[in-house]
Amino acid sequence: MTQAPWASARAEVVATCRRAAAQGLVVGTAGNVSLGVGDHVAITATGADFATLEEQHVVLVDRSGRLVEGDLEPTSELELHLGIHRAHDEPVAVVHTHAPVGVAVSTVTDTLPVLHYQQLLLGGEVRVAPFAPFGSPELAAHVHAALEGRQAALMANHGSVAWGPSLATALDHAVLLEWLCTVHRDACLMGTPRPLTEAEQTAVVEAALTRSYGSTRAAGSTSTTST
Repeated sequence: MTQAPWASARAEVVATCRRAAAQGLVVGTAGNVSLGVGDHVAITATGADFATLEEQHVVLVDRSGRLVEGDLEPTSELELHLGIHRAHDEPVAVVHTHAPVGVAVSTVTDTLPVLHYQQLLLGGEVRVAPFAPFGSPELAAHVHAALEGRQAALMANHGSVAWGPSLATALDHAVLLEWLCTVHRDACLMGTPRPLTEAEQTAVVEAALTRSYGSTRAAGSTSTTST
């Protein structure tokens, strides 16, 4: 591994951890982050505090989990991360947090229904992976199954995990999931939530494709305005 990609990846992981802490997604050492670097993975060390994380708290491992660079032990959730990286040919990024509303929601439901169309960015209904002790092969397997066809999952009585092609996207997905959990909680407090139907979800996808939803464009380039 050349120093340039490794140094860049380490700096990205540090910046992402600090942003996650600033947004209230983690408390202290609760969480871990990884970024694919070619055939290797840059990942936070066990016991690292997100808010004060520094570059020495990020280590480099190969896809079998062997330590390649760094002096610290990787996070106890190493296998959870590596399984996600192995499932993709291209390098990806993974963010695992203990975001509070997500943790709360994970204790009362097996799935997070689609109450808002932005949830479709995560693949639709979010699954809750069954509980298993942290760092265990069972937990990793449960999470990998819950992520099939999805960009994020909840972990029962534990937290959440999100992934994407970059750390910026993976963190965006983690933030979105926490917001969706907040919407779900508030809706349940007011009554019985009304999820979007399959037909309504399909209509949203078609509208997004037609209007290039989420992308800036020149005024007058379409006849309709997205929200």
